[in-house]
Amino acid sequence: MSHPLTRVLTLLELLQSTAGLTGTELADRLDTDVRTVRRYIGHLRDLGIPVEAERGRYGGYRLARGYRMPPLVLTNDEALAVVLGLLAAERLGMGTTVLAGAGARAKIERVLPDALREPLIAMRETLSFTADAVIAQAPGSGVLLALAQASRARTAVGITYRSWRQDRTERDIDPYGVVFHTGRWYLVGHDHLRDDLRTFRIDRIASVTARARAFTTPDGFDPVAHLNASLAQAPYRWRVEVTIHGPLDEIARRLPSTAVTLTPQPAGVLMQARAERLDGMAHLLASLEWPFTVHGPEELRPAIKQLAHQLLASAERTAGELPQ
Repeated sequence: MSHPLTRVLTLLELLQSTAGLTGTELADRLDTDVRTVRRYIGHLRDLGIPVEAERGRYGGYRLARGYRMPPLVLTNDEALAVVLGLLAAERLGMGTTVLAGAGARAKIERVLPDALREPLIAMRETLSFTADAVIAQAPGSGVLLALAQASRARTAVGITYRSWRQDRTERDIDPYGVVFHTGRWYLVGHDHLRDDLRTFRIDRIASVTARARAFTTPDGFDPVAHLNASLAQAPYRWRVEVTIHGPLDEIARRLPSTAVTLTPQPAGVLMQARAERLDGMAHLLASLEWPFTVHGPEELRPAIKQLAHQLLASAERTAGELPQ
């Protein structure tokens, strides 16, 4: 580590990764002396990177929170972790905007040495996922961060909300938690306009205003469990009740908790669900390995019979024979 610039960049990396290192500790890490460390600290300050020095037994150097983000120095493993995180967020629909994620990834790849940049680009171009990419309406980053901060601080917020009918309302919310689910961000909290526990899609929240009022989250409240229950009870055309004659734990692993409610019964497991299309429910039931009994609606029975006829015809069809 002979070049002074290399030592300055290494010093920046040390300050980013570990706060409170003393001059002696930094000198040992950089293989130099304390006086030279102080000179390198001066170089960083000249570049506009705020470095604070604290005296005393537990003192040391640390990066201060400045008016802008200082240059980041990443190790190979850290760069790989960031790129993989950006790729996963893009695939899952977790990003606030596609351009922001792509821009961050491009900046990282642009400054990496060839020995690391080429493998990372190869990873990006060859990485496959078992699930399809999620295309969802991304929330504004300012809105998302404001809700997360208010939820953590247990302070109320005012929101401007747009419903699926495009109606705009002003609401005061006690934000209990932020949840990401299947490509969308949700806010779970107490809605003072309706005086009830509600779930809001964050991409429909136009603005967030902090309120000077604290709240207490109910004991044991689980935002994820509430969201799953809310989505399972969403209005659909058909209400389905079927007893599946199999073990509860294995059935629960096969069926999405956001779409069904499972109740153990002497004869098996009572599945209650809502469906917009009964042919889709027929396919779902047929995919299970256990027998089942339909309680309702009666219209589900012909949908299952139609699927059975299609499967039987496919099983009997010979090579070269076209479907009727």
